[in-house]
Amino acid sequence: MAPPRRAISTGSPFEKTMGYSRAIVQGDWCFVSGVTGYDYATMDMPKTIADQAKNCFATIGAVLVEAGFSMGDIARVQYTVVRRELVPDLQPVLEQYLGEIRPAATMVLADLIEEEMLVEIEVTAFKG
Repeated sequence: MAPPRRAISTGSPFEKTMGYSRAIVQGDWCFVSGVTGYDYATMDMPKTIADQAKNCFATIGAVLVEAGFSMGDIARVQYTVVRRELVPDLQPVLEQYLGEIRPAATMVLADLIEEEMLVEIEVTAFKG
């Protein structure tokens, strides 16, 4: 029998209107949907990619804790960045949060849904 599936929400209005959960926990796995730089308590969006990424990691960290995981359990990460010239400003934040963890990673350059979004970060965590 498969372990129970649990959905986690941050209360973002996008979760309802776009039809997704912030994270799904299934057994030893936690799949965290793409997180953008909003402060979900205020729905404010910082102007810089570095500050947006810090908000992303704050949300990711809180979701992982709620799911019974930690940042150290991150096995995979995907970054979506809107412009390659922003990557040097993003890099120190990635090193700060994931430099010791060093998960498998992919970075994609693509537009995001809202103009103010500069980065989206998606992670998969495993604690087996």
